[in-house]
Amino acid sequence: MSAPAIDSLLLRCTPAAHATATTLAQAALALLRQDLADLRLLRVAQQPQGTAYLYFALGSPQPLSADQTVQAERRLQNAGIVGLAACELSRLQLVMHCTGPALGEATPVHYAVEMDPESGWQDELFAWYDQEHLPGLASVAGTAQAFRYLNLDHGPLSLACYDLVDAEVMGCTAWLAVRGTDWSARVRPHFTNTRRTMFDTQALP
Repeated sequence: MSAPAIDSLLLRCTPAAHATATTLAQAALALLRQDLADLRLLRVAQQPQGTAYLYFALGSPQPLSADQTVQAERRLQNAGIVGLAACELSRLQLVMHCTGPALGEATPVHYAVEMDPESGWQDELFAWYDQEHLPGLASVAGTAQAFRYLNLDHGPLSLACYDLVDAEVMGCTAWLAVRGTDWSARVRPHFTNTRRTMFDTQALP
């Protein structure tokens, strides 16, 4: 089987107390570019004093195998950098990207929802995401961008993420209306291994 074409990489890691996620991202980027010369840092998102999600984008989609990803992950883990010692590197395939009314504004909040579809529900869950949910949340005032990826390695399989002007966007009437549709009520109970995480977005170097 040929390796799938990959758009992006996600690196989950926990920066040391004295380090910033941005500094860690720069170190990781230098190591990853040994094999992926056109890789660039796309986003640095971190929970306060906690886990960071570092997103990297390839210049164009290209095949990347699971074995190649494991080798790159081990290089990061063995680099002697505290924050990378237990890192997880995953290949991401971009499924959908929507821009919102706040595109171009500062987005200090990054919200990620990860899940594995319950057996037998993948087709409907993905149709709901792509036809209703992701475009609907992207259209809410205060949303700059919304993405949905498939995580091919450490999972969960579906990663939807949103760049927001502030956390209050998620409590506004328009956002709650998108979350409260009949279709949402039908499919949401079939999320498994669900992770919902709010991050602070750090400025790119």
